[in-house]
Amino acid sequence: MQTTHTDITVTRGATEVVITAPAYTLGVALARPRATLASASGELWTDLSLIAGVDRVGMPDEASGPTAVTLEEEPGGDVVVRVISDSSAWATRALVLRCTPGEVRAQIEVTTAEEDARIADVTVFGGQAALPTGAAGTFRSGIRFPSVFVPTPTEPVQVVRPSSSQAQLGVVGDAEPGRLHGIFSPPPLVFAFGRPAIGAEAAHGPTDMPVGDWLGVSVVAPVEQLGFTTFRYDALDGGFLLRLAYEGHTRVGPGGWSSPEFVLRPAGAPLTAIRDYRDDLVARGWAAEPGPAADWWLEPIFCGWGAQCALAVRMSHEGEALATDDADGFVLPAGAAFAPDLARQELYDRWLARLAERGIHPGTVVIDDRWQADYGTNTVDHLKWPDLRGWIAGRHAAGQRVLLWFKAWDPSGLPAELTVRDAGGRPLSVDPSNPAYLEALAAQVTHMLSADGLDADGFKVDFTQRAPSGTSLRAHTEDVWGIAALHAIVRTIHDAAKAVKPDALVVTHTVHPSFGGVTDMVRLNDVLEDSVHGEPVPVADQVRYRHDVAANALPGHPIDTDQWPMPSRDEWLEYARVQGRLGVPALYYVESIDNSREPIEDEHLDEIAALWREYRENRSSRSSRSPA
Repeated sequence: MQTTHTDITVTRGATEVVITAPAYTLGVALARPRATLASASGELWTDLSLIAGVDRVGMPDEASGPTAVTLEEEPGGDVVVRVISDSSAWATRALVLRCTPGEVRAQIEVTTAEEDARIADVTVFGGQAALPTGAAGTFRSGIRFPSVFVPTPTEPVQVVRPSSSQAQLGVVGDAEPGRLHGIFSPPPLVFAFGRPAIGAEAAHGPTDMPVGDWLGVSVVAPVEQLGFTTFRYDALDGGFLLRLAYEGHTRVGPGGWSSPEFVLRPAGAPLTAIRDYRDDLVARGWAAEPGPAADWWLEPIFCGWGAQCALAVRMSHEGEALATDDADGFVLPAGAAFAPDLARQELYDRWLARLAERGIHPGTVVIDDRWQADYGTNTVDHLKWPDLRGWIAGRHAAGQRVLLWFKAWDPSGLPAELTVRDAGGRPLSVDPSNPAYLEALAAQVTHMLSADGLDADGFKVDFTQRAPSGTSLRAHTEDVWGIAALHAIVRTIHDAAKAVKPDALVVTHTVHPSFGGVTDMVRLNDVLEDSVHGEPVPVADQVRYRHDVAANALPGHPIDTDQWPMPSRDEWLEYARVQGRLGVPALYYVESIDNSREPIEDEHLDEIAALWREYRENRSSRSSRSPA
């Protein structure tokens, strides 16, 4: 039997229901937890597993069945399929597929009579099951696509990778092996499964994003409901499933729980999948359009971090010593040096003076890691910055603005009750589930920006990928975790900053559409090194790819192009040549390059000065052409 309602046709057979929409065809088996998902042209994307799981802490969710598959054609035209299975962990569990003309939206619903069930991992399009056929264990969906697009930079650099590779998005990562995926944290929560266009068998380079036949796979929910730390594409032996890590910090009571939606939507290119994802969140009121940008935000930036690193290298390897002007005659001797120790008032004066000699006048100066005595309290280290307030006043007198580097999540100096603690009771991170911490953070921001405090102009928020992660960790409450917890931190910084200075600038590397209302400028973050083949990836190629992801996830937001670390002086200059076309130029180096230890001569700074003049002239020209 066949019925047609608006743009969707439903054909019911003895063993399968086929839902034909303009963008895809979904065939749902009635007697086993399987479906086929094909493109509009009929090419199979996947043998889709309809097994899903919501594991509880100490109680895995194993399915049996399905016990029922129901289908409802709604008056508005959508078709809703419910796949109900018995569960070892819940009173009821169902996978709900909402089929619209352009996409399939999947959601897991569970109920329990218990008061406090805690979610560990959530899996969809695969999971644990014991089926009537005798097959048991972990089931996955079939991979019928050669490629998967990953919207966050990783090491090795591989934007489009084989579909047999795992990938992870979220707010947990660092430079340790297998964890360098926090460059954007969080990135847009969307993978794309790809079949390159005819004649383009694969991506030609590590940052290429070929057009073709792509299927976007995204996680959609209000940001307050993103209580997981990571979203993972788990691939094994020709199959995949999707996994969210809640880590026991989301509770389910008798009212039940519904997961975020997992949206399957065809797209013509990876960047189209990101735009569609962002548009979906905006349409639902879960992502904000950018506010107006203050003119000064678009001025070229000098950030001292690269100069700090380069000086630390020279001190460690070339015997350079640093005598300071401290009253006690303190000297940093030659030998091993730590770059954060070099965030010093006299050094920033030295670097800015050197730039001024060559006609380089940044509109914004970022004081980087570590001007603070403690990361968690953001109190000034007066040994390094004897008069930070006066120094900022001097920058203001010179027509410049000052941003303070802010290390997210670090609890140093805070009382233990304001922190997330490990199993031994030791502070691990700040605790945004505790209103007292958010109040303390707002007070810090107010002091750093107010006229009777430091009078700075905003923040470079860093280390957002250092979110606490683990089932054994304990917070003030157990329902603010993961991406939602990070959003609470950034929102508090942003709201408190705007209350003091409406034009304050908050720069983050939270390249997720739902952070658009709490970040003013997107930073492209640290560049990486090698491809999967062990070959260096040009830094200019990396910045272009990152720009494209950020511009599609957060259109209209200014982009801080960053500039660290650089492998050589030539690549540094090549990077600088593309910055002004992609966003706001940021200069990190003054005297030498840290990785190659090459000196920066007058001629190199003169080229930077010329590039900045060109950028400013182009800005002025665009502004003069804009309607009043």
